[in-house]
Amino acid sequence: MRRLHLIIALFLALWTGAAHAGPFEDGVAAAQRGDFATALRLWKPLAEQGDASAQNNLGLMYHNGRGVPQDYVQAHKWFNLAVSRFSADRKEDRDHAVKNRDLAAAKMTPQQIAEAQKLAREWTRKPER
Repeated sequence: MRRLHLIIALFLALWTGAAHAGPFEDGVAAAQRGDFATALRLWKPLAEQGDASAQNNLGLMYHNGRGVPQDYVQAHKWFNLAVSRFSADRKEDRDHAVKNRDLAAAKMTPQQIAEAQKLAREWTRKPER
């Protein structure tokens, strides 16, 4: 009986994981295997549609120069957008985005920070395709 419960639990875990898989998760898998071009292709449309997790991940890509040229202004912009979009029930994710933004800001001039903030203010969500 215990083995049956284990099999059912494993099946449900796999089934629910597959049910929730999508472009964001595919981007995570691509980034984990070092395929940042694919991660960018999958996350950028989500980020442009206002997905805070995708925005934070784009910020990380720009901050670290993974799949894109290193650009602290773009990193700060995406982190700033993520901070503003994480809901109250995702406080830990929001805190990570704040920390990421602050790490980028520490490497930037005041003029670069002002430019990143301007880009974030002017950013508008793109409609789904």
